[in-house]
Amino acid sequence: MVICGFLIEESKIEKLKEIGVKDSKLLSSIKRKRIALILKRIAKNIILVKISASEIDRLRKKINLNEIEINKISEIINSLSPNIVIIDSPEVNTKRFINKIKKKLKNKNIKIIAENYADRKYPIVSAASILAKVERDKEIEKIKKRIGYDFGSGYASDKKTINFLKYWLKNHKELPNFVRKSWITVKLLSEEI
Repeated sequence: MVICGFLIEESKIEKLKEIGVKDSKLLSSIKRKRIALILKRIAKNIILVKISASEIDRLRKKINLNEIEINKISEIINSLSPNIVIIDSPEVNTKRFINKIKKKLKNKNIKIIAENYADRKYPIVSAASILAKVERDKEIEKIKKRIGYDFGSGYASDKKTINFLKYWLKNHKELPNFVRKSWITVKLLSEEI
């Protein structure tokens, strides 16, 4: 998992729209990479936090995935010290999500806007989404090269990924270290095989 904090001066927010920033899922890989290069130049600061599958599995023994994200997002906010934060909330109850974040902040006066699908509405969230996705894609490509197997995107919606997991489980009886063992998709496939 990759989470990005993207800090930009308010006067440059309009520039995000000009360069074509939008929800990363709506952009091709090539377009994301091009935009990411520009984003790195215009940002005041960027923090990319990578959380490995094994770290997520270890943390999930104590807390859920949303709490892991809340902890990491709070760390990013504390490091960047912005005046305003806009977050794509992983929780449906965005007010409760905001309260969970605020509890972990050093500066309790930071204004927080948290919405579901914020990456579709706020260019600054889209920018963070693009940078996180580009970094995630890089990590996925490294893994593919290391194991010599193209397993697709690594998402549950990808048949190539599911077929790879089935193949691996059938032939190795356990999952590789780059796959989250706590992932519900993996648990369902393990029961199948």
